[in-house]
Amino acid sequence: MIKTKLVVLSLSLLLVSAVITSGFVDLYKESPNVSEASKKIKPTTFTDANFKKLIAEGVTMVDFWATWCGPCIKQGPIIEEIANDFNGRAVIGKLDVDKNEKMRDDYYVRTIPTIIFFKDGKVVERLVGMQSKEKLARVLKRYS
Repeated sequence: MIKTKLVVLSLSLLLVSAVITSGFVDLYKESPNVSEASKKIKPTTFTDANFKKLIAEGVTMVDFWATWCGPCIKQGPIIEEIANDFNGRAVIGKLDVDKNEKMRDDYYVRTIPTIIFFKDGKVVERLVGMQSKEKLARVLKRYS
């Protein structure tokens, strides 16, 4: 009788374990955060070395920023949303002005955040200070 109870108990534990495990797998598969995160497009990282090549063709938006700049940090999520919204239509990226002084100086960036829009390698518009997603989208639509 004790052996039968142990067998039943063991089988019950295995069954409960299988149900719990399958529940976690289903939650993982259906989690919007997992699928959303895998689909998100990150802004392009601009550097002194790749800058000219990345702005050469099409529409490009570059956020000149720094890690210590409060408004730049607040602007970051907006830049990420724009990168997702304009994926395939424009190159959206960020350039850290402390690590890339040449481009910062070449484009006379003295205040950050500064966002510069390029079309086929030429500056077409410049915005200084924190910008709304709507304003950035309007400017991008104007040139794309």
